[in-house]
Parts: sequence; structure tokens; C-alpha cells
Amino acid sequence: MMRILMVVLLVLGLGAAAQAGQRSRAAAPAAKASASAPVNLNTATVAQLETLPGIGKSTAERILEYREKSGGFKKIEDLMNVRGIGEKSFLKLKPLITVASAKGGQAEQ
Repeated sequence: MMRILMVVLLVLGLGAAAQAGQRSRAAAPAAKASASAPVNLNTATVAQLETLPGIGKSTAERILEYREKSGGFKKIEDLMNVRGIGEKSFLKLKPLITVASAKGGQAEQ
């Protein structure tokens, strides 16, 4: 009788753990940036920029600050003007970013 109770408790515990794991995956942030869905540097939010590899909150905020001060990114290479983004980082990001005006102008990748 004790063994049956232990098995039932074990099964219930595993079921609860599986449900908790599914909930945490569902709460995960939106999909990462990809070459098929690049992040527009001229319209992206901090959260969207953070989906890029190697871009944390402080770097994302510096990107927004640069965008505001310079009137937007004219070409993707302008990203290297942001402190903390050098050529090596830029080359990793290049296929994942684009620039276009906020009005939906011509995009560059």
C-alpha cells in the first residue's frame, strides 16, 4: 500500500514539474532575430535589439541613444559608431539587421 502511494505521489510530482516547464517556455521572449526576419535598427525597441546575439540591455539602450542623436541609421555599418560594437561584433550582426526609415522606406541589409 505504501509503494502504491509513493508511485502516485511520484507521478503527480512529475506531472506538475512538466506543466511548470511548459509554462516557463511559453513565457520566453519572442523569437530571436534571423536573416529572414532582420531587426530594423531605426524602429527596434530595446527588447527587439536584445534578441540579437551579444546585445544586452545597456548596448541596446546605446543603440537607441545613437539613433535619436544622429537622426537614425543611414546604413547598417553605422552600427559600428555605437560604443561597444566593433567590426567583429558587427560582422556577426550583419545578416540579422537592416535599416529603413520609420516610414517604411528602402531597407538595406
